[in-house]
Amino acid sequence: MSDVATPIIDKAKSKMDDAVKYLEEDLKTYRIGKANPVVFRNVVVDYYGSTVPLDQVASITTPDAKTIAIQPWEKKMIPVIEKAIIDANIGFAPSNNGEVIRCVVPPITEENRRDLVKKARTAGENAKVIVRNARRDAVDALKKAQKEGLAEDMEKDYEEKVQKMTDAASKKIEELISGKEKEIMTV
Repeated sequence: MSDVATPIIDKAKSKMDDAVKYLEEDLKTYRIGKANPVVFRNVVVDYYGSTVPLDQVASITTPDAKTIAIQPWEKKMIPVIEKAIIDANIGFAPSNNGEVIRCVVPPITEENRRDLVKKARTAGENAKVIVRNARRDAVDALKKAQKEGLAEDMEKDYEEKVQKMTDAASKKIEELISGKEKEIMTV
């Protein structure tokens, strides 16, 4: 690979990989009727004046398929954690027994399932836009490099390589969305 093209290709690949990874992580946070501690990933708690993620002040476990247990490391954090869960608006009504906060995962309605599928498709479309933008930026940079001395046939080969990376990233995004749709619609 040409010294000129290497950073262009690497940058495009990195952006595409990041878009796919972000989508994967985002899809994990969807609440789909099964207990999954990941849904609390974006919940933040006021801990002595600092805002910290919930998993830094408590352990989060799933004792069964419909319950999430949150065990704070300090008992006085229980009301703070309950408020943070309610404020996060993720659809849980926390209850506690003085030691552990329990969140029962409510069954998901058909309408909520359809909304989640729409949300997943939108997230997938946004990831594809990032991938296409990375492709466009790489192709533009390769054309500029050609004007600055990169051989035309090499530029075309690199463009083809960028297109293959784009196709692979788009296929992975489709697979992620398709898999998530099946998971969401499975009752």
